Amino acid sequence: MRSLKLTLALFVFAASLCAADPAVDSFIGTWKMNPAKSSYKEGAPPKEQIATITVSNGRMTVSVAAITAEGKKTLVSYWIPADGGKGEMSDTSPAYDGITGKHIGPNEREISRWKDGKPVFTARSVISPDGNTMYTTSTGISPLGKPVDAHIVYDRIK
Repeated sequence: MRSLKLTLALFVFAASLCAADPAVDSFIGTWKMNPAKSSYKEGAPPKEQIATITVSNGRMTVSVAAITAEGKKTLVSYWIPADGGKGEMSDTSPAYDGITGKHIGPNEREISRWKDGKPVFTARSVISPDGNTMYTTSTGISPLGKPVDAHIVYDRIK
């Protein structure tokens, strides 16, 4: 009986190690910018912006598609290790050639996009307690190579 309890305890412990990571899971989904709740100190707000975040095989993949105020389509895509660190840019603008990310808390993360070995853009995102809203403060160089300083509010659509 004792060995059965020990085996069961080890199984529960192992399952908890394999459980989903709340620091990552709260960000998974599709998020649409809410223009009425977003504000820009510098730079023009896009007409539309949708961020899609997935996690697979220890990687958090992020794709941000936008239509700029001028009507131009932009796409920034990258992956970072789900637990933070250096990732890789994929489909993106020439404004960036590197990415790092870290989780600050269960509902908070920060990324830095790089160009020529220097950080040029930082975004810090926080998920609301109900999980339906993401608040992102972005500063630096936009995908169009222009200065941006914004507080963007996203609503979860999936």
